[in-house]
Amino acid sequence: MEIFHISAECYPMAKVGGLADVVGALPKYQQNAGHQVRVVVPCYDTKFKNENDFECVHWGNIKLGDFDFLFSVLKERTDKLGYELYLIEIKELFDRPNIYGYEDDIERFLSFQIAVLDWIIARKKNPDIINCHDHHTGLIPFIIKYSYKYEILSKIRTVITIHNGLYQGWFGYDKLHYIPEFDLKHVGFLEWNNSLNSLAVAVKCAHAVTTVSPSYLDEINISANGLEALFNMTRGKSKGILNGIDIEVWNPLKDKMLETHYSIENFEIGKQKNKEKLCERFDLDPAKPLFSFIGRLFNEKGGDLLPQASALALSENFENINILILGSGNPDIEKQLLQLREDYKGNYNVFIGYNEELAHLIYAGSDFILMPSRVEPCGLNQMYALRYGTIPIVRRTGGLRDTVIDFGDNGNGICHDQASVGDVCYSINRAVSLYDNKDNFNSIIKKGMSIDHSWERVCQEYIEIYNQIIQKHEN
Repeated sequence: MEIFHISAECYPMAKVGGLADVVGALPKYQQNAGHQVRVVVPCYDTKFKNENDFECVHWGNIKLGDFDFLFSVLKERTDKLGYELYLIEIKELFDRPNIYGYEDDIERFLSFQIAVLDWIIARKKNPDIINCHDHHTGLIPFIIKYSYKYEILSKIRTVITIHNGLYQGWFGYDKLHYIPEFDLKHVGFLEWNNSLNSLAVAVKCAHAVTTVSPSYLDEINISANGLEALFNMTRGKSKGILNGIDIEVWNPLKDKMLETHYSIENFEIGKQKNKEKLCERFDLDPAKPLFSFIGRLFNEKGGDLLPQASALALSENFENINILILGSGNPDIEKQLLQLREDYKGNYNVFIGYNEELAHLIYAGSDFILMPSRVEPCGLNQMYALRYGTIPIVRRTGGLRDTVIDFGDNGNGICHDQASVGDVCYSINRAVSLYDNKDNFNSIIKKGMSIDHSWERVCQEYIEIYNQIIQKHEN
């Protein structure tokens, strides 16, 4: 079948979070399974765009209310990602340094969606499936069902994959005229809680809804930033599918970003070499257990817990542990984390920002990875950590609950129930004791490294859903 993935992010073209990793990997495995897969994202001004060769395969004009925009569809010439990658170039809207965070984001992503659909019409061949990802593409299922211009696309089956239901793409009725003309009797599909809601539209109009873990599907029926009732109503067409990881990119035996390669057979030596390189860079002691955090410094990820938890853990275990943090986000959290560097020099360090090469080295060189998330729809960091022989310390929520079992229950990690400083510090103390018991410590590492989190399994679950909705709506 022919599958289109429409997304705001795709690694390595454009990445803010886990959305990019999923959209960068799942299509490759679907292509390998014998399907024709195309990924479409906006044409941001990124390193990948500037360093690779693209050709223009279509161009056109978008009308958005009183605004007119020229757009081009650019294709990466070599299919180096394992599938066809297309960029929607709208220079007035996407030729900017950041992916999100602009006052006209609604206009930007609505224009992107319209351009995608205009191009699909121009191809004169409809795909079997359009898999939309998060609210940035959530209006597509509505537009192809109800906008007059796109009636020719109305038989395409659509799926909305929810990576994070907290962000929903709300906008006011003053922008209703941006949506391509439709019969106003259908306006109810656009409305939720007295506003227009892009994610709600997708959930209502798509033929199937997926979340990125089974536990997250359960959680959004209880807590979903106002959409709880809608998720309950649409539970019959919804399924939680646990994300995979790209085991070609995330492979400690071949990862070019590491100091030393290793496998489950020789992880002790390999991890120690990477740890030494990491500790040398950040003035830490490689003889001590290293606790790391990689991610966005926001409350959602438990980032606000890190300054106090780090200070308390270091005060209690100053001679016994190191802590390293890689991330950016809330300026107040960043400031607090930077201030700790002087107080705990030699045992603590922080890198504000994001660096892909450094992230790989941290996964390989750390002993434990901290994930005290309040919300974690799936989480990929814990899977990367397990793959690299680093033990995850997680709060039981979303995909973390599905992938990490406490070692006290014969599992592969360390778990706690509350997003609190006390729970994080208690878990760190448990980890220090575990680290001192090398036989048990190494046994848990081996257990984690042996788990199969590859995309092959996940890929087939998506294909089954595609086939189900095609068959159901043909009958």
